[in-house]
Amino acid sequence: MNWQLPQAYSRRQLLQQVSSGFGMLAFASLATWASGNTTSGTGGPLAPQAPHFPARAKRVIFLCMRGGPSHVDTFDYKPEMSKLDGQSGKFRGTLMKSPWDFRQHRCGLWITELLPKLSEQADQLCLLRGMHTDQPVHPSAMTQLHTGSAQFVRPSLGAWTLYGLGSENDSLPGFVCINPAAGSGGNYGSAFLPAIYQGTSLGKATGPLGSARSSQNAERVADIQNPRLTARMQRQQLDLIQQLNRQKLKADVQNPGVDGIIESYELAFRMQSALPDLMDISGEDAKTLALYGVGQQPTDKFGRQCLMARRFVEAGVRFVELEHTGWDTHQNLSNRIPELCGQIDQPIAGLLTDLKRRGLLKDTLVIWAGEFGRTPYAQNGNGRDHNNKGFTTWMAGGGVRGGFSYGATDETGAEAVEGRCHIHDWHATILHLLGLDHQKLTYRYAGRDFRLTDVSGNVLTDIVA
Repeated sequence: MNWQLPQAYSRRQLLQQVSSGFGMLAFASLATWASGNTTSGTGGPLAPQAPHFPARAKRVIFLCMRGGPSHVDTFDYKPEMSKLDGQSGKFRGTLMKSPWDFRQHRCGLWITELLPKLSEQADQLCLLRGMHTDQPVHPSAMTQLHTGSAQFVRPSLGAWTLYGLGSENDSLPGFVCINPAAGSGGNYGSAFLPAIYQGTSLGKATGPLGSARSSQNAERVADIQNPRLTARMQRQQLDLIQQLNRQKLKADVQNPGVDGIIESYELAFRMQSALPDLMDISGEDAKTLALYGVGQQPTDKFGRQCLMARRFVEAGVRFVELEHTGWDTHQNLSNRIPELCGQIDQPIAGLLTDLKRRGLLKDTLVIWAGEFGRTPYAQNGNGRDHNNKGFTTWMAGGGVRGGFSYGATDETGAEAVEGRCHIHDWHATILHLLGLDHQKLTYRYAGRDFRLTDVSGNVLTDIVA
């Protein structure tokens, strides 16, 4: 069927979502997002886009801590808890001070002793200690963290970023999600945005929330090689299919769906060689591998992911998300928190160090966040419950003030009371650092202009360097 969109639509909105198989190359999972891509030349929906205003950051690395990290045991120092420890009454339970000491660093930030390597990068961190969200349970809170909505299927933060700015590499996906949890596709999906803007998942994690997950597939892309055809034979097959597609396009005069398929096949063909080479970290020197904790325990798994994130953004990938799981500490907190911190401390510190020494940190926004925090009172004697009323996230690089703390919870860490930052505010600020006005970054769907922040969101201008 032939159709045309109103001329008032932007080039980004001319793309229709394409639902088509990619059996030719056994590459269906990658072709989904690829449809319509061409970053060389003009007119491609993934071509680099000019921001609304000068950007501080060009790209994002999102370190997602699934399960709700305990802010009162990591980045939210509460000295009054030493006096209140064991008290109950007006509180929902018995207050429990953090079992670990906090240390103040030259910039003034207080960070748990469990993160000594990351603490060395304290002057790069901007702590947002007044965070709050609407959702007290994992699935809806995680969905809101990623999409701004817990009630409806909406495009993810990464998809909006790619939609707004395009990609910087025509042989790679613009949005990559490494080791996402099973069933979490909506957190890196495109919803009603064209499918090219959804994230490409690399190595899906398995198992229940909080369980250990294997990383053996995190460095691979399924079905990226065709076992039946050589590259030359695939090229011949592709040329034939493209000839048929172009005949169809010529007959229809205008058909964005067919045009998108033509470009998607070409991109997927290029990716067969570009993506595996980029994901191969064997060429990194021993010093760099040690910096990330690769080849060591307990840092090897997350260290590899952080190193791949650096390689991706260095190659022009716009948005990279890594997932670290197991932060749902309802019990066994005294053992579990040190284990979790031990897994991420060296890799994240290594990532910040490596980005900085390569000149990438200044325009790469690194964000660290879970879906909510934990309560200041004890649960099951040695754990903490969900707390959506107050928690901490942090940002680094990408134009934010380093060595800076913004907002605060009350004396126990139970609720945000100063510099309150809702998820909509958080999203608005991230887009602002990328040079995007969250009120102008819209997509018309079902008769309405939608945006990531819905009808809310205020930019935290105080944290901008």
